[in-house]
Amino acid sequence: MMKFLINLLLLLLIVAVLVAWIVLPWQGAVLLAVLFAAWLFITRRGRQTLSVASVGISTLGQRLGSSAVIVIGIAGVVGVLVALLAMGEGYAETLRKTGSADTAIVMRGSSASEVMSVLDHDSVTLIPQAPGIARDAKGQPIASPELVVAANLPLKGGTADDEGSVQLRGVSDQAWAVRPNVKIIEGRNFQPGMRELIVGKGATKQFAGLEPGHVIRLGNQQWTVVGVFSSGDAMDSEVWGDASVVADTYRRGSSRASVTVKLTDPKAYDAFKASLDGNPQLKVDVSTTIDYFNKQSEGMTKVIRIMGITVGLIMAIGAMFGALNTMFAAVAARAREIATLRAIGFRGLPVVVAVMLETMLLALVGGVIGGVLAWLIFNGYSASTLAAGTVGKLSFELRVSPALLWTGLKWALAIGFIGGIYPAMRAARLPVTTALREL
Repeated sequence: MMKFLINLLLLLLIVAVLVAWIVLPWQGAVLLAVLFAAWLFITRRGRQTLSVASVGISTLGQRLGSSAVIVIGIAGVVGVLVALLAMGEGYAETLRKTGSADTAIVMRGSSASEVMSVLDHDSVTLIPQAPGIARDAKGQPIASPELVVAANLPLKGGTADDEGSVQLRGVSDQAWAVRPNVKIIEGRNFQPGMRELIVGKGATKQFAGLEPGHVIRLGNQQWTVVGVFSSGDAMDSEVWGDASVVADTYRRGSSRASVTVKLTDPKAYDAFKASLDGNPQLKVDVSTTIDYFNKQSEGMTKVIRIMGITVGLIMAIGAMFGALNTMFAAVAARAREIATLRAIGFRGLPVVVAVMLETMLLALVGGVIGGVLAWLIFNGYSASTLAAGTVGKLSFELRVSPALLWTGLKWALAIGFIGGIYPAMRAARLPVTTALREL
């Protein structure tokens, strides 16, 4: 019964340590490392721990194969975990960069996205009259009524039947004023009233036939690609054309999906929103573009993060068993040595901490290798979402941020902690007389 209670307390301790470790920022980890180093060099038991640990670490070269099991296993866990989380980070970062605090987007009430929104002509006319909208040199409100539809195009590298969904955005001249970051980098802009398109540089990587001069088919009509634009955000994955022509092609009449406006400054947003919300003629939802695109990224980012953590946990379990087996074997091989140290006065705590230090060191090496490989291979790697339903393919780059690398290191050290705690406790509990009789 006593043994069961001790094991239960140990399990609860491990859970508590892991929970605290998960939420610990890097500053806290640095502080813990400094305090631990001070304990090692100042206290008597700390110096004993260093002596025991130095002996174990000095024999790692003789146990290269078994030590490599821990390092490679943990490196694999960290590499895969960081790569998957970098996918979600890159996706969210692309959408975060798309909006700004001084632009607002207006859609039909309860619409989840532009593709699902429909604003009638009266609403499109009333929205630019609200207060807080900036004006151009001619005194006209900087408001861009836009139509967004999902169109199918052949995928690059696929067969003629392999198609993906792209967002076709119908815009007017004011679209450039509300998005000054959009620049033509090849060819020219489309002419109003013509079936001409400009395409984002991200879309050119995903779909076939989007080079300037090529003719493609959208909505049973022939369109000519005349230019390529770059925006550095989610718009790079879109195809743009004249709003009136897009509306005629898809039989949308004078309706639009949304109206994007340029505000005089971010503080004008509240007055702008209050004016539209208080207008009984309008049934619309208003948000800043930065909030809108952040919300668009939440669902996909959560799915990717859950997928990454699930895969990481599965791999981590395998790595933990590898670490446990390796460290149990190492403790068994050093049983007489540990027993001798305890017989001459070394307490159980230095032995436990020394074995833990050895495992954590191997885990740290594996975490660093996995993080570095993930950064070298995946940081900046181009990817895209799957095209399905009414959502177009979104091109983005994986982003291995310092925060993700720190997350990977925390996972590595957590695996090392669990993989070393039980062998360390066994080493400390082993009766001295029994250990001295072992070969």
